[in-house]
Amino acid sequence: MVMLSQLPDLPGEQLQAYRLINSKFPPVALFDDVANGDEFYALYQIQALTSSRLLNENGAIELIPRDQIPFGIPGCSYAAAPFTHVKPDGSRFSDGSFGVLYVADNTETALTEVAYHQNKYWSQVENLSYERFVFRGLTCRFSDEWMRDTSVLPMTDSIYHAADYTHSHQLGKAVKGSACPGLTYGSVRSEGIGAGR
Repeated sequence: MVMLSQLPDLPGEQLQAYRLINSKFPPVALFDDVANGDEFYALYQIQALTSSRLLNENGAIELIPRDQIPFGIPGCSYAAAPFTHVKPDGSRFSDGSFGVLYVADNTETALTEVAYHQNKYWSQVENLSYERFVFRGLTCRFSDEWMRDTSVLPMTDSIYHAADYTHSHQLGKAVKGSACPGLTYGSVRSEGIGAGR
């Protein structure tokens, strides 16, 4: 099992990344309506008095410390949503107790990852004969400064196992409990196409 401290730091390169999100329902932009945490809290409290859907739409906002929400950037709601709408059954680097923002370094990888996970979910729905899927393609720029690089590991490493996330969950918890802002890693769904982040 690889330890977080064994992974090299990344240099702070500016990167372009891609994400596909389900857009069946219109996105909520409450995070985008404000410039800082104090304004957000006041607006949230006011809107919560009149909108019974607000808690569901914004998710569990208490899961993100206000000083870690990137208020004032375009698309702040998209950046915050994965941390407030946590998948109870988890994901590769989360056991379901916290959220993770996954982005890909190209649209093909983003599409391959989404297709895999959507197929896995919808194939379990009995008697489903038709469903329409609408996804929004997002792009973002970020710095990989202080992130750790798992791409130095072979794709045979246990964090890349296709179905058993035991070791990747342990690594994810180590990232969450440290000052490390994230990981770069290879996509197991689209080897040869590009790495995820």
